[in-house]
Amino acid sequence: MGDASPYTITKDENEMNRSQYDFDVIIIGGGPSGLMSAVAASSQGARVCLVEKGGKLGRKLIISGGGRCNVTNAKEQDELIKQMPGNGRFMYSALTQFGNREIMQFFEGLGVALKEEDRGRMFPVTDKAVTVAQALIDLLKRQNVTIRLNSPVQEVLYENGRTTGILLQTGEKLSAPCVIIAVGGCSVPQTGSTGDGYAWAKAAGHTVTDLYPTEVPLTANDSFIRDKTLQGLSLRDVTMTLYAPNGKKINTQEGDMIFTHFGLSGPASLRMGHYVSTSQRKYGAIPLSLTLDLMPAKSKDEINAESWQLLEEQPKKAVKNVLKGYLPERIIPLLLSLADISEDTTYSHMKKQDWASFAGIIKAFPLTITGTLSLEEAFITGGGVSVKEIDPRTMRSKLMDGLYFAGEVMDVHAHTGGYNITIAFSSGHSAGTHSAEEALEFFCENNV
Repeated sequence: MGDASPYTITKDENEMNRSQYDFDVIIIGGGPSGLMSAVAASSQGARVCLVEKGGKLGRKLIISGGGRCNVTNAKEQDELIKQMPGNGRFMYSALTQFGNREIMQFFEGLGVALKEEDRGRMFPVTDKAVTVAQALIDLLKRQNVTIRLNSPVQEVLYENGRTTGILLQTGEKLSAPCVIIAVGGCSVPQTGSTGDGYAWAKAAGHTVTDLYPTEVPLTANDSFIRDKTLQGLSLRDVTMTLYAPNGKKINTQEGDMIFTHFGLSGPASLRMGHYVSTSQRKYGAIPLSLTLDLMPAKSKDEINAESWQLLEEQPKKAVKNVLKGYLPERIIPLLLSLADISEDTTYSHMKKQDWASFAGIIKAFPLTITGTLSLEEAFITGGGVSVKEIDPRTMRSKLMDGLYFAGEVMDVHAHTGGYNITIAFSSGHSAGTHSAEEALEFFCENNV
């Protein structure tokens, strides 16, 4: 070919070379990473087949963000990486190619208007995840992507060190020089993420690191949890801190939470789920101490002073009634009990040292965390295909030619807030783009 680009071949030669293969790129999985992989690969002119074992594309996408789809987060790249405790640094190169700014531009280019909410979260103006999913599906159709629904894959086919296609459970084979595994992890199995990709990765020689639940609600065994005293109570803008068995601080998270019949849920609790899971993998399945700061914007002294003033101003009222409006009403009796203060105590019978203890409990409300809900009940799977064996720029396997990975099947994950879907879109775009390039290069070099 002389000095010509390896991709420079005539249309006739290209069609002749490619005719022995059904497709250039096959993508397994119709979730966020798979959809973006198909968009990117077909944008390069590749013949793309998107294979989904269920009857609908974008099932996990449609339920994300509470059904509103938090498409990305507007924070700067370094902050995005900080919110990815599961090998976030692996995503630097992919985010540089197609990061949150590019994701926002991409969807707005498809006519999906976006809006920014608290903590940088980006949502469609429609507040409907289906708007995002449908925009992607419509684009795939315009770009002539072949979509195969209700087509579970039996195995990925490998021969002489490279992928050659896939075998469906029906026995049908689909051939392609490049395959992208984008099937998710083991979490939220009703969306189709049942861990299928790990076996295919292992068959190619890849290591699959230990799997564990992350972005997952916490379980607790305190009496007020068992008695459901606070079940359903939501708290806004609290700070929760997790401690190791030796008393050392493990992590602190800020945000909203809710008490449940089993423990804690809500955004801050879900983020803390990662640290509970990893800590119990380190220390064993032992209870961990966690405290809630119910008023993180105020110091203990400030709370003590202003709440004492409330007592002074209403000296004949029982303390439980004085505190209404200052604290969520349902938690007041429990806080007083922990401080060993009777609910009916009035100002004239209150001891200042007891009240100081009460202020301390507001700043460090104690819970005993026993663990998390199961991997299947988690929102995100921790662990997966080792990123040490994947090229971070292309998402290409370092062990098998033509094999790519995208999204949650890899050992990379983030906190809630639009970060995981950013990983999915970014890695999917990289895998789709570079797999298409490799497929065209394969045909040129081999003159198939």
